[in-house]
Amino acid sequence: MRITALAGGVGGARFLRGLLAHLAASPDPARRGAQVTVVSNTADDVTFHGLRISPDLDSVMYTLGGGIDEVRGWGRAQETSGVAGELAAYGAEPSWFTLGDKDIATHLVRTRMLAEGATLSEVTAHLCERWAPGVRLLPMTDDVVETHVDLADGPDGAVRRVHFQEWWVRLHAAVPAVRIEAVGAEQASPAPGVLDALRDADVVVLPPSNPVVSIGTVLQVPGIRRAIVETAAPVVGVSPVIAGAPVRGMADACLAAIGVPTTAAAVAGLYADFLDGWLIAEGDEAPTRPGLVVRRRPLLMSSPAATAELAGAALDLALELVGRERAA
Repeated sequence: MRITALAGGVGGARFLRGLLAHLAASPDPARRGAQVTVVSNTADDVTFHGLRISPDLDSVMYTLGGGIDEVRGWGRAQETSGVAGELAAYGAEPSWFTLGDKDIATHLVRTRMLAEGATLSEVTAHLCERWAPGVRLLPMTDDVVETHVDLADGPDGAVRRVHFQEWWVRLHAAVPAVRIEAVGAEQASPAPGVLDALRDADVVVLPPSNPVVSIGTVLQVPGIRRAIVETAAPVVGVSPVIAGAPVRGMADACLAAIGVPTTAAAVAGLYADFLDGWLIAEGDEAPTRPGLVVRRRPLLMSSPAATAELAGAALDLALELVGRERAA
C-alpha cells in the first residue's frame, strides 16, 4: 500500500506519527507493510542569521524521528538556547525568532549543503538518514518559495509586507492580514518524486494542517494540484476545524485573510475539485457537495492512542472509497 500525505506544521506531524503507529499495530499485512510518502510545505522557510530554516520539514522529521519537543510541538527536545542568548547580547536581529542550540546544527548542515550546490531534496534525504522518520520525506519544491503577509496597520491604513514567520511568531497573527502570498510558488517546480508519489498512490491523505499556509501553499506549486485531481487514489482529509475554531494554531486568521469562514464545510470547499472523503467533528455542519463522503469522528489528537485511531479512521474511509469514481 502506497500512502501519500500533504503536511505541514505541528498538527500534520502529529497526525503522521499516529498514522505510522496505526499501520505498525494493524493486523492487516497490507497496512503493516505500507510505504508512506510525505510532501511537506516549504513556504514557511526563511533565512535568519545566515541560516536556512525549514520549519515544516524539520517538524515532521523531528516528530517522526523521536527528537521533537513534545510540549511546544516544534524544535528539539531538551533544547538549550545559549547561542540565542549570545546573539541577543550582540543585539542581532531578529530576537523574536529563537533558534535552539541543537536545532542550529540542523540549519548549519542544511545551509552548508545548499551553498555547496545540493538541492533541498538532497539535503532533506541526508538529514533523514540520521532521524529515520519511517517515511519518505519530500519538500514540495527545491525552488525558493516564501510566504509573505500584507498587513494594513501602518499610518492611514498603509500596507506593509512581512515574512509569514514574523506575522505568525512575533505578532501571533493578531494583526489582521489583508493578503497572504506564497512568493515564488508560481515559478516553482515540484521536487523530484512528488508528482509520482501522488499519481502512483493508493491513498492520498490531507492531515489536519493549516489549509492556507501549509496544505494550500503545496497546492500552489504548478502540477501538484493537477496530479491530485488526476490520481486514481481516493483523497481523504481531516478537518482542522472543530466548532468554528482551529484545532491548533491560528488557522482562523489565515482563513479570514482569504475570505473563507472557519468551518469544516468551508475548508472542504478549498479542496472541492479533488476531495473524496472528509472527517469532521460531531456537531459540525457537513459539506453538501455531491459525491463527497463525510464521516464524523473525534478529531482531537489528545493522546497517541486517539491520534492513531483518527489516522486509522481516515485510512478506513479512503479504502472504502477505492475504485469509486469522483463526482464532477
